[in-house]
Amino acid sequence: MSFWRALLGRSKPAEPDLDALFGLPTAALTLRAGVGLTPTGTGSVAFRAAEGAAFADVERDVTALLDAGEGPPVEQTTDDYGYTWLVVRDSSAEKGGDELTGTDITGLVTDLHAVNSTLEANGYGPSLLCSLVGFTDTSGRSVGLVYLYKRGTFYPFAPTKGKQRDNALELQVESALGDDLPMEKDRSRWFPVYGAPGL
Repeated sequence: MSFWRALLGRSKPAEPDLDALFGLPTAALTLRAGVGLTPTGTGSVAFRAAEGAAFADVERDVTALLDAGEGPPVEQTTDDYGYTWLVVRDSSAEKGGDELTGTDITGLVTDLHAVNSTLEANGYGPSLLCSLVGFTDTSGRSVGLVYLYKRGTFYPFAPTKGKQRDNALELQVESALGDDLPMEKDRSRWFPVYGAPGL
């Protein structure tokens, strides 16, 4: 910590750690066993869309990257707040996925990591907001595990009808995942992402 940061009582912001996304398969097993939630097979990456040809090139590069291999195609959508989401769907979810989680969340996480890394490598790291992986249970409750890019932490978001939140479910998920993922301790940063793809 520098002298001025120490003098002013400021700490250095956390660095993004995209490899934290690879903790999601373990978290999925924990959520299945402890809370009854399974992955929906959909994940997404949100960013503030810059304008111009350069950003259109990056969007094309990300789409080409995931379409080139055996990965699923990427869809682009914009939410009510003007944020752009790149949506990745796991094709194994349609085929029944694996026996334990119902979907190959490892492949989904790999694709989400690739999207984030491509944007970051092309200088769009400051525009990245979050990544989200959706979960649901047999009673229809939905939870998104949201990765805050700039904080390097996760938090649960459980929307209900009428733009409300199931705070009890969010706290239950946080408690269950305390050892699996770096959870965001500052709950004021558990921003609602209503209408996010995957929920």
